[in-house]
Amino acid sequence: MTIASIPAERGLVPVCLTLSIGLALTAGVEAGEPFRHLSASEIRARLVGKEVTDDVHWAYRFEPGGRLHVVSLGRARTAKWRLDGDGLCLEADPCVQVWIAGNRVEFRRGDGTLPDEGVLQVPARRP
Repeated sequence: MTIASIPAERGLVPVCLTLSIGLALTAGVEAGEPFRHLSASEIRARLVGKEVTDDVHWAYRFEPGGRLHVVSLGRARTAKWRLDGDGLCLEADPCVQVWIAGNRVEFRRGDGTLPDEGVLQVPARRP
């Protein structure tokens, strides 16, 4: 049996076609560059002078010398960042692993919980 042989009045043809097109269009979305773990030197080279943000709740702007500008839920403050081995230590333990794919960044804790996901970008104007 082919799709052409299924009576259209049953509503299966439009549903099947819609699902097929939807799957075809979304299949390549995640097929981009794979995430890779950054070493300490790569973290420093990629993050200093840049901002990592989820574009909604938080933004971290990394400055040389360990200064960190944090905007969280609209409130700005200054904190510190440091490297410990290949881990990035922000404000609280544990330090996180930094994984990157293009401009997409994941801060992974290594404990099986979901990572914090953001984008790496030129710092935006913030308070």
